[in-house]
Amino acid sequence: MSKSHPVDKVLVSILARAFRSITDEMSISMEKTTRSPILCEARDFVTGLYDSEGNMLEQTEHLPILSFSLSPVCRHIIERFQGNIFQGDVFFHNDVFSFGNQNNDVAVFKPIFFDGQLVGWAACKGHQADIGGAVRGGYNPDATEVWQEALRIPAVKIIEKGKLRRDVWDLIFANIRLESVPEDMRAEIGSCVVGERRLVSLIRKYGVESFEAHKKALFDATRRMAAAEIHAIPNGTYSGESTVYYDGRHPGRHYRIRVSVIIEDEQVTFDFTGTDPQTDGFVNGTFASTASATILTFLQMISPDLPHNSGMLEPLRIIVPAGTILNAAFPAATTYGNHLCPAIADAITRALAPAVPERVSAGWNHLLCSLSTGPGPAPGDTYVDILFMGLKGGSGALRGVDGYDHIGMIDASGGVLDQDYEMFEQMTPHLLLKHEFLTDSAGPGEFRGGLGVETRYRVGSDETQIVIFGDGDVEPGFGIEGGGPGTLNHITLHYPDGAICRARSLDLIRNVPAGTVYVQEAGGGGGYGCPHNRPAETVRREVQNGIISPARALADYAVAVNPDTLELDLTETRRLRALRGEGEDAHEAPAE
Repeated sequence: MSKSHPVDKVLVSILARAFRSITDEMSISMEKTTRSPILCEARDFVTGLYDSEGNMLEQTEHLPILSFSLSPVCRHIIERFQGNIFQGDVFFHNDVFSFGNQNNDVAVFKPIFFDGQLVGWAACKGHQADIGGAVRGGYNPDATEVWQEALRIPAVKIIEKGKLRRDVWDLIFANIRLESVPEDMRAEIGSCVVGERRLVSLIRKYGVESFEAHKKALFDATRRMAAAEIHAIPNGTYSGESTVYYDGRHPGRHYRIRVSVIIEDEQVTFDFTGTDPQTDGFVNGTFASTASATILTFLQMISPDLPHNSGMLEPLRIIVPAGTILNAAFPAATTYGNHLCPAIADAITRALAPAVPERVSAGWNHLLCSLSTGPGPAPGDTYVDILFMGLKGGSGALRGVDGYDHIGMIDASGGVLDQDYEMFEQMTPHLLLKHEFLTDSAGPGEFRGGLGVETRYRVGSDETQIVIFGDGDVEPGFGIEGGGPGTLNHITLHYPDGAICRARSLDLIRNVPAGTVYVQEAGGGGGYGCPHNRPAETVRREVQNGIISPARALADYAVAVNPDTLELDLTETRRLRALRGEGEDAHEAPAE
């Protein structure tokens, strides 16, 4: 029996950081080589490294909701192609009924060999601007089954032993409208090549046995870290609910998400038993999208220093019954599934808030956004654009911390703009008119929610089509511990003839004429703690900065600010707060 390879704790840390460096470099490759603004501007993708068995080594998660669906697909490919995986192979996959999370999110997997031995995988998944189906761009609110949404790509080998399978390539891209998509898929392949080269170089430096031994040690250390975080939560079963509004087919119909979070020492189970059945329309999720939403929500409640590898997932168990709105059975339409993440996060947050109020945030702004498509800026050109800059609402506040301004919904948080203004105008025919923080959008609290934004653009071509999705126009981000809710989202179209269209979730608006002004308000996040405990001087400064209006300062915070001079009336503020149960000098900050 051979002796086990010795483990150097310093080398474990070095490899952990090396893995992250590799996935970051893969991400940079994607950002610099893709064509669609959805990828190169909004960075709607994830890059990752996996071991020979499909276990996650590390990921760079620009869009968190994509992140945790790659490892199960990698294992699926390993099982399906057992004995038929070679150096130089490349696989495509998007199928939601074999661990994919959304049809538009197409993944590339590349096996990595060293001295003829399979040692790992590089993978990349990105939201493609078109994936076939009945509607350009992939979002079809009228869909009732998967074939009306997209081209299904079960795990398929697109390159074998370094040689392109041209017939398979042509079959796939003959069913996709935009010429940019095959170029973006080549960029995904290139990103995986970067990962392959770097991992091979790393293994060449340290050797296969050392790599395997230190990888296992990294997984074990991460598992212990995750278990310790769970152990800090009191044992018990905690229940939470949230609501999904409107399925696109039955006005007024609601669907309940129910979760029991079971803490047992160093294990946590998220059990969604009792969640309502799947819809017969567009608003359904997949197991992968629900699992990713669950994991990323939980990660926000524990240490940010936890490495993202398979060890992190070992103490977690996720139960999502098939046939529910969170795990729809074949052949349901499921493109909307990623956008159920905010409701999933709300249910988990409400469940755990009584147990760990210092770890949870107030409710984040829910998504309401649009995808526009039509004739492009150049003759004969077409485009697909998701208005990422417009959908970025505020996050919920935490104990001791205001919410992030303009960060976006919980499943896609990150980045202030996510679209460069000039690139938006080059890649679409539209003209941006306004993009700024939205006054009074943040939920009030001792720690306020994050601000939302207002965005306006002028439609630049006739025959524009706009799809609206999300339920942020129904329920605002909730406040906790006495904090107030954020604000709702709104999208309106102001037509050249003076008509105004108040767009609703799951509207498919065709033939929008040039000259129409699109107006979007993305709401703020919920507040944490009683607003009257917020220092009066802080409120005054925010009035001066346009974050809060004098009227809302008075109504929400009991802070009197002169609307003309924007100076604090300290005497009146003390009187108001005393009337509302606060001490006369409570929580004041000295004037600067």
